[in-house]
Amino acid sequence: MATHDTLPIETLRDDVQHALRLGHVVVSAATGSGKSTRLPVWASREHGPVLVVEPRRVACTALAGFVAKSEGESLGEGVGYAVRFDQAFTPDTRILFVTPGIALRWFRDGDLARFGTVILDEFHERRWDTDLLLAMLQKQGRQRLVVTSATLDGPRLADYLEAPLLTSEGRGFPVSVGYQSRDDRQMPSLRDLPHRASDAVHRALSTNDGDVLVFMPGRREIQQTVSALQSVDADVIAMHANAPPEDQKRALNAGQRRRVIVSTNVAETSLTIPDVTWVIDSGLERRTHQRNGRTVLSLAPISQANADQRKGRAGRTAPGQAIRLWGERAPLEALTRPEIQREELTDLVLAAACGGYAIGSLRFADALPDHTLTQARDQLHQLGALDDEDQATERGRALFSLPVDTFFAHLIIAIPDEPGRGFMVDLAAALSAHRRPLRLPRSEDGRKALNEWQAEPCDATTLVAAIRSKPPSETQPHAAARDEARKLARQMRRILALPVLPSGVDEPVGTILRHAMRARPDAVFVRREKHQRREAMGNGREECWIGDDSRFSGDAEAALVFDSHSIPGKGTRQTITLATCLAPVPLEALVETGLAEAESGPMEWEDDTPWVTRQWRYADRIIHTEQTQPEGDAAREVLARLILNGDVLPPAGERLNDDIAAWALYVGLGHGKGEVPEPFDWLVDALATLGVESLEDRALLEADDLRFNGVPEWERPWLDDKYPRTVRLADLKMRIHYRVAAKQVIAEYMSGNRKGDPKRWELPVWSGWTVKYRKASRVVDVR
Repeated sequence: MATHDTLPIETLRDDVQHALRLGHVVVSAATGSGKSTRLPVWASREHGPVLVVEPRRVACTALAGFVAKSEGESLGEGVGYAVRFDQAFTPDTRILFVTPGIALRWFRDGDLARFGTVILDEFHERRWDTDLLLAMLQKQGRQRLVVTSATLDGPRLADYLEAPLLTSEGRGFPVSVGYQSRDDRQMPSLRDLPHRASDAVHRALSTNDGDVLVFMPGRREIQQTVSALQSVDADVIAMHANAPPEDQKRALNAGQRRRVIVSTNVAETSLTIPDVTWVIDSGLERRTHQRNGRTVLSLAPISQANADQRKGRAGRTAPGQAIRLWGERAPLEALTRPEIQREELTDLVLAAACGGYAIGSLRFADALPDHTLTQARDQLHQLGALDDEDQATERGRALFSLPVDTFFAHLIIAIPDEPGRGFMVDLAAALSAHRRPLRLPRSEDGRKALNEWQAEPCDATTLVAAIRSKPPSETQPHAAARDEARKLARQMRRILALPVLPSGVDEPVGTILRHAMRARPDAVFVRREKHQRREAMGNGREECWIGDDSRFSGDAEAALVFDSHSIPGKGTRQTITLATCLAPVPLEALVETGLAEAESGPMEWEDDTPWVTRQWRYADRIIHTEQTQPEGDAAREVLARLILNGDVLPPAGERLNDDIAAWALYVGLGHGKGEVPEPFDWLVDALATLGVESLEDRALLEADDLRFNGVPEWERPWLDDKYPRTVRLADLKMRIHYRVAAKQVIAEYMSGNRKGDPKRWELPVWSGWTVKYRKASRVVDVR
């Protein structure tokens, strides 16, 4: 094992100390240089307590343990850590490793004041919370900042902080690189991935004495690969952020036998895994991005910088080799874009406001996208979380106090009663654990036991029940995830002063779901029509597919979608969103909660009684139809048509049309000023002013109630004489239209048995106007 003096970072010790005396410093150092373990010690010796922000929980605990041991101290005294649900430190701890979420909440509460230096380690991972921490700490200006990066971010970060950039080489040996694909343009792919990785591992184990590190995008691929490696003569260890502590310990410490560590990119930086001389790289990771205004997690190829980071793991202790399971000339992007440029920013904007900063007052290392930022601010204003100055309101602070994302925090706060709020707390806890406490069993016995235990095919209710009471063993619940979810639920219940975690689900779930529908209407989805894709659901803006892990019944037509994830679809950019936690809701609930849009169809008469067909539409699907007697707006619209057609209150309709036509002419001739309404619109408004709510109210009306007062009464005689709206001849009645701007009169046939056209001498003088006669589609000049 290398001593401190042999670590590459030791060459920068004096430069780092000098920079810290003056202010901030950026350290660009390759993995294995010792930056994560030595920089905190140096800073603490001259500048007091140090807070080290590590992007990953595994790195927090492992690095704290390593530094404590190297300092000859017990973990939790001089050196400690704090992650969710686990901590080991005292008020006198001088070096404290924490995750970004912990650091943000301590910043809000003023608990960072005792630290003279804050180190943002592995900043190149570019999480939104570390970007925000850097922006707020730099704005506040109370602490020395040390930002470390193992990639090309160093110069830009140094410019941003106006700080010196110090560079250290890593302690590495040469690593040769081979590519598995014969197609040199082949991108990383899931196709047959576990077997391709297994072949590469067998090759490594047959030619080398070192351990093998395999990079996989997620736990599912890790499990599949571990299964494919059952026959190898080595210890096969699964490594990810939520792996059991004993597996993490086995991965981070040399073993008696050769080892194959199958890991997510948690092993890419920070953590040193000893004795690895082979890296098998899938070239894939699960990465967040925006889709239809929401952040989703989907599979994506890693960047070239990530690939180089992974390769370097094979050369820590001896020359090594890397096998990349893609083509040598595959067009990988150079760097992965930071989260702030590919995710929705709701949580970031709220966290900034709760930290005391309006988002517009902060300067970030990379600019926030305008559209995404505006979307986040608008959403938080709609939720009542921000005031007009973008500062956090009491509601905003309540949302931020809950250790779940804003989507669930808003749902929790929006439920008006304690039982409903408790249900939503427990559901949020179950969905925020590192994995589901209970998944849909694959075996027939497991499904039978699940149905007997929870008969209602509702994913949300099943998950709540799974953390409140122990599911049947046949369903194979995940004990560690269940414990984590119960801890999180208890924590949120304490924050909200809710009763303790109950042992069953007794709440009125239907009522709770209706509250949730009103609070987050974008989470309400309906199935496609029966002749279309029944597994697809839409909300009018986006589409999702019902996941295989959902209990959602084939008979259910609508659901609240509480959780989903994306998988690659056809094409290089297409993704498919799978809904994995659905709570069925009746279609009538969309009508009751006002989410469906009502439309009035044609009116039909039955025994002198009008009936209107009303349809409620959601996401381009008609979800409810009924025949009703018109009321409110619908009644006023029906009555207006009846009046204008002359069926009710004659001659009010005919007179209204004539009065408005006279007013339009009066205004057009320049004798008056004002708007010229449409007769139907004016009449509907007039009926509303008169308090008409149903067709029966027509009995209270008189024709004179519906007079349009346009042309002054003393002006009407000359206007009607010179510009009549109807003209009657012996065998012909015509409606007269005036086009004032064109000085044109159109005489339109209404009735009569005349076979020929009218003559000019038969009509009013209309001096200076051209006159046309229209009958059906035929229009002729009148001479």
